[in-house]
Amino acid sequence: MNDKVVVLNAEKTNFDGNVDFSSLTPHTTVYDDTQPEEFLQRIQGYDIVVTKEIPVGAELIAQFPDSVKLLCEAGTGYNNIDLAAAKKKGITVCNIPAYSTQRVAHTAIALLLNLSSSLQIQQAMLTRGNHDNFTKCLQVSHTEVNGKTLGVIGAGNIGKEVIKIAQALGMEVISYTVPAQEDADGVHFVSLEELLRRSDYVTLHCPLLPSTHHIINKEALALMKPSAYLINTSRGPLVDEAALIEALQNKVIAGAALDVQETEPPAEDNPLYTMENVILTPHMGWKGLETRQRLLSLLKKNIDAYLAGNPINVVG
Repeated sequence: MNDKVVVLNAEKTNFDGNVDFSSLTPHTTVYDDTQPEEFLQRIQGYDIVVTKEIPVGAELIAQFPDSVKLLCEAGTGYNNIDLAAAKKKGITVCNIPAYSTQRVAHTAIALLLNLSSSLQIQQAMLTRGNHDNFTKCLQVSHTEVNGKTLGVIGAGNIGKEVIKIAQALGMEVISYTVPAQEDADGVHFVSLEELLRRSDYVTLHCPLLPSTHHIINKEALALMKPSAYLINTSRGPLVDEAALIEALQNKVIAGAALDVQETEPPAEDNPLYTMENVILTPHMGWKGLETRQRLLSLLKKNIDAYLAGNPINVVG
């Protein structure tokens, strides 16, 4: 098998220059970014195409040159690729599962702890020159997480890591999964409705599928406690952002921490940027240096396995 590889948007992962995609094979071409009109021209004559979160739809795949045999998504989620179209074209699709499990789980827990201590509000007060938390009694809520209920939607690799850390913090954990699971390891599996009603914190760790798109919508938010918080480190469109903004403005729930948004980056006038009860981060869960270096290592293993005739991590 030929090993000509083209990486179309390396800058998405190698934004600091510390990840060397040219090491994938001796015949690797690396582009920092690729515009839609450049895509087809740049993959001509290549056997393996590497992308990161670029939409690769059926119409585009139908125009792929016959040389392309492997399409690698340099990440876990592959909802951006039309798998049926790739299969029809005879193209194998693979992803990189579990490369960011701990880093994303740590991000979710960090957001939870920040919410419990109102750290975003405290830092905003300091930015405004307000020192009341130092000169008067503490002006913001500051609560323990031990004894609180964490609802985990999705118990895959990242969800399980979050559960492990939450239990170490003394939290009660309930989870909703499809298909439903039997209670195990101190985790009680419940319906989505029960999870939303009971949880003090709800954290999302499921893939973006037609069945999970807007799994958190106006009706779901209405089921949550007014004191509850929503955390999303998975995929932005799992949450109906307009409904969430309305719920936050009307204090239907206490707050939210979002490492992912429905549109990334959010529009400049998005209210989430300035809402006091929101923590907003730039999809940073997977962007740790060690995490990205691990991604490159696993990507190389995918390519090497494919070239050896034994493809791994095949999703389509």
